[in-house]
Amino acid sequence: MTRVFSGIKPTGHLTLGNYLGAMRRWAAVDQHRADALFCVVDLHALTVDHDPARVRRLSRQAATLLLATGVDPKLCTVFVQSHVDEHARLSYVLECVATDGEMRRMIQYREKAARERRRGGSVRLSLLTYPVLMAADILAYGTDEVPVGDDQAPHVELARDLAVRFNQRYGHTFVVPRATHPAVAARVMNLQDPLSKMGKSDDVGPGIVYLLDEPDVVRKKVMRAVTDSGRDVVYDREERPGVANLLEILAACSGGDPETLGEAYASYGALKKDTAEAVVEVLKPLRERHKELCADPGHVEGVLRDGAEKARAMARPVVDAAYRAIGLLPVSGAGAGR
Repeated sequence: MTRVFSGIKPTGHLTLGNYLGAMRRWAAVDQHRADALFCVVDLHALTVDHDPARVRRLSRQAATLLLATGVDPKLCTVFVQSHVDEHARLSYVLECVATDGEMRRMIQYREKAARERRRGGSVRLSLLTYPVLMAADILAYGTDEVPVGDDQAPHVELARDLAVRFNQRYGHTFVVPRATHPAVAARVMNLQDPLSKMGKSDDVGPGIVYLLDEPDVVRKKVMRAVTDSGRDVVYDREERPGVANLLEILAACSGGDPETLGEAYASYGALKKDTAEAVVEVLKPLRERHKELCADPGHVEGVLRDGAEKARAMARPVVDAAYRAIGLLPVSGAGAGR
């Protein structure tokens, strides 16, 4: 069976973009067709200045929302990255295969490092090397497919490059993964800046719809979305990014086609109203299930504990094989930890 790995980073409250671009597909498609692992990648949240208590809180919230989307631990593996030591173990080995140049060419590193410097902060080494940890997340499980948005595709390419390089130098150890992309709403844009991704790391702003926003808040944000010059509703990503973003969100919520949907509207106001209601309806069952899960925190803890145990059993043989292949002396004898 095909193995799929996906992760969600707890650096902010999860958004409509996270749901339509990834999480909904994980629940509706990936867990049914594949041996799927869904991970809260909390170690990645440490690459910039952070509040430890907030990271813990957002990690729990992300795991709870994963389950609220319909991800079923009976069908897949749900766990937290830091609960499985093999991620960190493999990351260092892959750092010994990666190059400095590869890391510095990663566009997200350049953008995030520049942002940190503008704020007057220092750039952590982990911000440079975290794509290798991401590769370890993927390669530790013999992953075949990684469902990602367009902006994350370079990280999957790095994982592929490192897997091929390691296999060539030290013997076949890793499955070489491939990226897969959802057809619609792979990248939901900010409602106030349709040229920028709706990112969860930006905690303020009316352009971001959070999964736990109240319905009236969702309506207000969508109705205030930036559109474009002109009055006709036309789906054109290049010339009409604001309208195109609304049409893609509506299409993702209703199951329609953005271009065809655009032909049914004579005004921006009508498009915004229908899009707002479609988003409210899509998020309603998720919000209700999240409330139920929050009332039973022991259930979520149990899912994460069991998921970490399953994930560890899958990753450990792969990581042990990588340690042997690269030349590290295996642990032996009574009390051996591996």
